[in-house]
Amino acid sequence: MKLKKDFFQRQTEVVAKELLGNILCTYKDNKLTGGVIVEVESYYGFDDPANHGYKGKTKRNEVIFRNGGYVYVYLNYGIHYLLNISTEAQDYPSSVFIRAIEPVYGIDIMKKRRKINDIKNLTNGPAKLTKALGIDKNFNGLSIESDIIFIEKNRNLKEFEIVKTKRIGISKGNEFLRRFYIKNSDFVSKK
Repeated sequence: MKLKKDFFQRQTEVVAKELLGNILCTYKDNKLTGGVIVEVESYYGFDDPANHGYKGKTKRNEVIFRNGGYVYVYLNYGIHYLLNISTEAQDYPSSVFIRAIEPVYGIDIMKKRRKINDIKNLTNGPAKLTKALGIDKNFNGLSIESDIIFIEKNRNLKEFEIVKTKRIGISKGNEFLRRFYIKNSDFVSKK
């Protein structure tokens, strides 16, 4: 069962924590790929200088000003596509950044896309997972309920502990404890 948009139309940190353990999937070129979400970060409000909506709405960031449940993909350093999903309400800039997944579906396809065989290094970072899943700028603005990108509720979800830390790779707003990951996961980007 796919998570619906109303799942994302709640407080960003709640959404971030509850995404852990569910399965992010893409269906591209008739190929299904996906994995269990093991690491996320939350970005929200006008008081968070690391939030892309901090200074207001632009053509680039307009997706995070939408109601929750839309895919926000942007190019980082002109090289890597990164994936976020909008949260909360219209005109409030907020999203969950997907940092890492544990590969489940289409592992051989993901290995080909990344040109590596090491499964633990396949999707343990935000640029690695987008490349493995085939996510590019064409995903930007899609509904998370689409047939191209979606999140499945994990029916085999086992209990896990959530670790809460500072976000990674930012120079502003790094005092906020808005990164969450599954404790003891081998697929987290950085412990």
